Amino acid sequence: MKIRIGVAAGPGVADDAAAFFDLVDAVDELGYDSIWVPDVITTPTLDPIAALAAAAGRRRRLKIGTHLVLPGRNPVLLAKQLATLDRVSEGRLLLLAVLGLRQPAELAAQGVTAADRPTMLEEMLHIMRSLWRGETIRFQGRHYRCDEVELAVRPLQDPLEVWLGGQVPAALRRCGRIGEGWMPGLCTPQEAARSKTVIDEAAAEAGRHVDAEHFGVNISWVDGAIDETVAAAVRSRRPDLAAEDVVARGVEGLAERVGAFVEVGFSKFVIRPAVSPDDWPKAIGSVAEVVKIQS
Repeated sequence: MKIRIGVAAGPGVADDAAAFFDLVDAVDELGYDSIWVPDVITTPTLDPIAALAAAAGRRRRLKIGTHLVLPGRNPVLLAKQLATLDRVSEGRLLLLAVLGLRQPAELAAQGVTAADRPTMLEEMLHIMRSLWRGETIRFQGRHYRCDEVELAVRPLQDPLEVWLGGQVPAALRRCGRIGEGWMPGLCTPQEAARSKTVIDEAAAEAGRHVDAEHFGVNISWVDGAIDETVAAAVRSRRPDLAAEDVVARGVEGLAERVGAFVEVGFSKFVIRPAVSPDDWPKAIGSVAEVVKIQS
């Protein structure tokens, strides 16, 4: 397997242009595969499409990725934005499509209801992929309508792959049906392995195949002990797990966690400090050599 490791920018750096560019430079110079910008509308983070365009212009090797919230956006306009971003980055765009956080503020900012988001995501992917293939699309769905729409700008990557997240059964089956890869967060290697089986089975039922190289994980780590802030954040999303189950401790713990996921068939990783460090380049530099042992 080709193991690749990227770094996700979090609060404290993704809301500050100078700090963000320092991190982009460090990620590239340390030899990481990619820089990722999350998409959370109501937190102090940069818009991923704009920030990644700037990162792509600053560095010519580094891949650029985002956990992009699809529901709430116009699919035709988004298709053109992403096609443009892939073009100007010379085919370095990595996409993980997500529903977004199930929080009142985020839902209000998206202008959607939680129940509508899965269907919206599927309709959006259908529209965008059709446009990226150069088709003239006529579509009438529950949420979106297109009448003889086409795009002159297409992605450089053909196809421009879209991975999915989510861990509930419906999300796993959706990934098998329409996803080109899967990358969850806050899960154990054992859970990931079981989920991978569900995805593979759903893909087979749909007459398709998800590449074995297209399974990855988001992993956070802390230096030293896991404090209550981190533990509470884990409980809010995974009350069935202890923070120690999903947050690596120290450099060696991070390397061990990566290795455990590799053993069950996962090869793509996005890492992020669970606590925003004062010096992001130093923080990712401290783990660079250890995690690269796995690659």
